[in-house]
Amino acid sequence: MDLARHASFLAAAATLPPAARLCINRCNLPAWILGSLAFQRHPVPLAIDGVHDFHSDLCRRLDPIADHGARAQCFADYMTVRFCLEDLEEAGLTPGRRKKSRANANYLRLVRGWSFDSDGREGAVLKYWAETRFGLLARHHGRPLHGRGSEDYLWFQGEAVRGIYGTNAVESQLDLLYTYCQYELARQHPGTTHLTLHRGINSIGDHEVLGREPDGSYLVLLNNLNSFTSDRERADEFGDYLLTAQVPRAKVFFYNRLLPGMLKGEDEFVVVGGVYGVRIATL
Repeated sequence: MDLARHASFLAAAATLPPAARLCINRCNLPAWILGSLAFQRHPVPLAIDGVHDFHSDLCRRLDPIADHGARAQCFADYMTVRFCLEDLEEAGLTPGRRKKSRANANYLRLVRGWSFDSDGREGAVLKYWAETRFGLLARHHGRPLHGRGSEDYLWFQGEAVRGIYGTNAVESQLDLLYTYCQYELARQHPGTTHLTLHRGINSIGDHEVLGREPDGSYLVLLNNLNSFTSDRERADEFGDYLLTAQVPRAKVFFYNRLLPGMLKGEDEFVVVGGVYGVRIATL
């Protein structure tokens, strides 16, 4: 890399504001890199610490299966057995008065909850998971969150903790869901680094704008988790303007076709945030 390109890369890597990140995470890259414009332009695979090693037997089971649907069933079966999703007492649930609804708050219930209301309690759990794994702070949850220590952010944390309390290792379930999503995308789109995804918005003011690029695109700081769609026409159902981004494949948390019946919205993708260069067009 020549000096000019190196300087440009470093400038792009420094775009994530310090107030939008944690100093530690559970990923192979620090937040200031994976949340930067440089990462959007030059992505590399992301891995949550320990997941591949701890669940290496899952990959061995998936590798020889040629059919996507059969792989999805294999993954679902693995999750059911590994986390005792159909045997809550085996998972440690004490028989008696304790409500089983908390232990039943598994990965499927959480992602379906997101599809109904990303600002609900399930959405808070997913955004909190993204914080701890990738080190990107939630910027919005039903209202703007004004940084750690603010009343709004403490309220958000309370929502997330109440959603996690009493569940059956739900954060570890989400770790494996992300890892499987990345495995499946690699098999279905080999050699592809980005997906073109869209998001309907009412105004660019709905997002934190950091600047403009010479080509007219916007630099925006997205929330740590965001819904996009691969269907351009569907995006116009959610706003008067179309936001289009080249999303690194490594930043796709899950999508509706990953598992049968997983999400209600067709072609919905849930994407890890950070700084993105995006284009805005009138629908």
